Amino acid sequence: MNQTKVDKLLLKLVENRISEAESKELLDWLKSEENLDYFNEFVEINHYINAKKSFRRKDELFDQIKNTRSKRNYNKVLKYAAVIVGLAVATFVFKDKIITLEEPSTPVAPTIVNNEIQPGKNTAVLTLEDGDSVALGKGADYKTQNLSAKEDQIVYSPKENSIKAVEYNYLTVPRGGQFSLTLSDGTVVWLNSESKLKYPVNFVEGKSRAVYLVYGEAYFDVSSSTEHQGMDFKVYHKKQEIQVLGTQFNIKAYKDELDVLTTLVEGKVSVKHEGQTLEIEPGEQSRLNTKTGAIAVSDIDVFSETSWKRGVFSFKKKPLRDIMRTLSRWYDMEVVFENKSLENKKFKGVLRKNQSIEDVLSVIMSSSLDSYEIKNKTVILK
Repeated sequence: MNQTKVDKLLLKLVENRISEAESKELLDWLKSEENLDYFNEFVEINHYINAKKSFRRKDELFDQIKNTRSKRNYNKVLKYAAVIVGLAVATFVFKDKIITLEEPSTPVAPTIVNNEIQPGKNTAVLTLEDGDSVALGKGADYKTQNLSAKEDQIVYSPKENSIKAVEYNYLTVPRGGQFSLTLSDGTVVWLNSESKLKYPVNFVEGKSRAVYLVYGEAYFDVSSSTEHQGMDFKVYHKKQEIQVLGTQFNIKAYKDELDVLTTLVEGKVSVKHEGQTLEIEPGEQSRLNTKTGAIAVSDIDVFSETSWKRGVFSFKKKPLRDIMRTLSRWYDMEVVFENKSLENKKFKGVLRKNQSIEDVLSVIMSSSLDSYEIKNKTVILK
């Protein structure tokens, strides 16, 4: 069974809409130890997505699967897999309502004309203080006295002598790219597709460590202020300022999106905007409306918001409009909604970033699309 079909069956499994025949096919596939590893990883990811709204027995199953991973008890895992497959083909009671699972209608085969769309890769452009640019990526190593750039990352080393003037570099990641950066203080930054960061080559002793997210999305793992004589760390984006002492957080601030989203994974940060200051706790997200200036904090699914840096896209009932915007950046493609009603249709699931666009659309098509067409670097949803 090929990987695309496996992913489709697993998606149906976690959504409780797999048929009896498909259940048997999946159980046969699960007899392989290698396949069980993949199954465990897949259901763990989807457990995070569905944790608040999943069925009780499915929650228990996922917990058991996670516990058995370390024990390598595959017979037990197979038994639990059979339980969830059994759930998926039954009529059962949930919150006093009778739910009967039905198979979706058969979609129309897609049309592919000269597909030029490829998954993203590690690529970026480094702009030095003097304005010179260096292309980074596979086979493009670059090294100076205080920085070393390899296939997927740049690492800066601190200068031994204290500095008074700040020199800035820019790292620009294009559509269809991703890259990571280790600043001179040890802070690690992951940049998503279509993102740009301005940062100092070295930080000035006694002053705040400050970087600037010009646009795009970045995940920060900040080196603690206790390791840098109490110097705090700040991230600026237009009129927003984020102040931290040592933490992990994600900022999403794309030019074509109205909201700037700051998601806290660990630690504590404060978000400042035009005189307003909000404290964010782990598992919370601030949302700044760049048009009205309104800013608010709410609980959020951290895994879904930060999954991009782990090699997957995790969508929790997101409208296709938002999903395709995300995919268009990674695959460097254009998307046309021929059927406008699809823009607000919801999709829930996990997609691997190394999949071909055809495989990704096939998975989405299994629950949310009727058909699509690919022409060169354009996807048309019908």
